[in-house]
Amino acid sequence: MSLELICATMIALFIGTVICFGGYRFFLFLLPIWGFFFGLGLGANSVQLILGEAFLGTVTGWVVGFFVGLIFAVLSYLFYAFAVAILAGSLGYSIGVGIMGWIFNNPDTGFIAWLVGVVLAVVLILVTFRFNLAKYVIIVATSLGGAAAVIATLALGVEGLALLDLARNPIQTLLDSSFWWALFFLVLAAFGIVTQIQVNRAYTIEEYNRYASM
Repeated sequence: MSLELICATMIALFIGTVICFGGYRFFLFLLPIWGFFFGLGLGANSVQLILGEAFLGTVTGWVVGFFVGLIFAVLSYLFYAFAVAILAGSLGYSIGVGIMGWIFNNPDTGFIAWLVGVVLAVVLILVTFRFNLAKYVIIVATSLGGAAAVIATLALGVEGLALLDLARNPIQTLLDSSFWWALFFLVLAAFGIVTQIQVNRAYTIEEYNRYASM
């Protein structure tokens, strides 16, 4: 293993750990990045279904995914409500796609998985704002995302998982790879959630509207 690869692996593990155990504190920094990558995945997934091509397998998929991701990143930076909606939506979408992949024992369930993911994304966004659950949705989403980043970094080297499969649906890919990776992921995410709840009991992110102050 080259020195460059070792350094890249260590950096990825460090960033994943920070997100898993401190995602709520770093939410304001993370939100444009999170918005961009969720938009990239959602846009590319939609193009994949429309054109019947592989995920990010065409220039169109990359272009659409990039612009959707860019729009999501900018809106997340400008509006707190949109940032929370993106985070809640990405969590609901991942859960929906993951459930369909588990039911059909196949991560490529096409339009059905996409539709269920979108529906659950909308439902979780509505529930988050209706019951003022933004803080806990951020904590759960960042703990799951950080844990997925840590395990995915390790699994890429050990299991040789496909990078595009991880980009499309990291949680489902990890759960399908092996029982031990799935267990490690769930335990790490659970520790992240508990730790973030304990550390942030007296801390709440202030809402913002950067567009109004421009």
